[in-house]
Amino acid sequence: MAKRLILTINPGSTSTKFALFEEGNLIFEKNVRHLPEEIASFEKIADQFRFRKDHIMNELIERKIDTARIAAVVGRGGLVKPIESGVYRINARLKEDLETGILGQHACNLGGLIADDIASSLPNAAAFVVDPVVVDELQPVARISGHPEIERKSIFHALNHKAVGRMYAFSIGRRYEEMNMIIVHMGGGVSVGAHQKGRVIDVNNALYGDGPFSPERSGGLPSGQLVDLCFDGRFTKAELKTMITGKGGMIAYLGTNDFQKVCIDADNGNEKAALIRDAAAYQVSKEIGAMAAVLHGNVDVIILTGGMAYQDSHVKKIESMVKFIASVYVHPGEGEINALAFNGLLALDGKVDIKTYS
Repeated sequence: MAKRLILTINPGSTSTKFALFEEGNLIFEKNVRHLPEEIASFEKIADQFRFRKDHIMNELIERKIDTARIAAVVGRGGLVKPIESGVYRINARLKEDLETGILGQHACNLGGLIADDIASSLPNAAAFVVDPVVVDELQPVARISGHPEIERKSIFHALNHKAVGRMYAFSIGRRYEEMNMIIVHMGGGVSVGAHQKGRVIDVNNALYGDGPFSPERSGGLPSGQLVDLCFDGRFTKAELKTMITGKGGMIAYLGTNDFQKVCIDADNGNEKAALIRDAAAYQVSKEIGAMAAVLHGNVDVIILTGGMAYQDSHVKKIESMVKFIASVYVHPGEGEINALAFNGLLALDGKVDIKTYS
């Protein structure tokens, strides 16, 4: 009997990552990076559906993959309603909320939509999402913002946080559910989470103007000045939202969302690039300090992950500021593609409950 194939799909704000596994073994992985001008050519996130799907299907065709062997297509979850961590079969309600962007528009919404579209064209494939970005384990006090009209929301890189946390715990012979960790995902957005015994009890909203700035997100902005900007007549509501998510952060300061380029320019004497790079590390470090307080100083490890963690100068700056809290473990990149495949295989084998989105 032919071994099962699992296709995993992880659309990010600046890239489309996908991979094919045979049971638990990687066959190939592809990371298609998208230039800012490519993404800017689409008016809405939903308009990118065919563009991103075609990259995936063309790769399968070029590699002459027998798609009839694909038993599961697993997509990164998107901005749906807050749900608990786990594996969800893609159903009509989930697709509707991904399409409408019930909690907002982001490329991650396309993960489940593309997964379902591909699976529906195959004879024996199931379609799942795993640990969407809206996984919500916040403690009640963390939801309070300072005004009852605005509640703090849990939107973060849940899939990578959980995967890297479990991987680290396993590597030292412990369980994720018995440890306290501060995990920092640094990519197109930055999320800093306080993981207490397997639950993320506090985390910044990594999509909509909270926490550290990133290559293309503004992070937290002074609210009074933001209100003034909203009403000075220069920008539309849509333009202001894009300034916060998409064209904020480094791309606003330096005209690029390529953090590697920012670091190279900084090392080559570009003073503005050095200032922005150092400010990024400064803000991440401050947020780590805040999460240490959330955990009452009882922190087993600080984990730095995501694409920005490849840059040694950035990592060293953060480590110099936070190592007094706990030891720092660096896992560059992200474990999301492997986590999607691993959870998909567990679902196929009946080793985890497949949850229903409603």
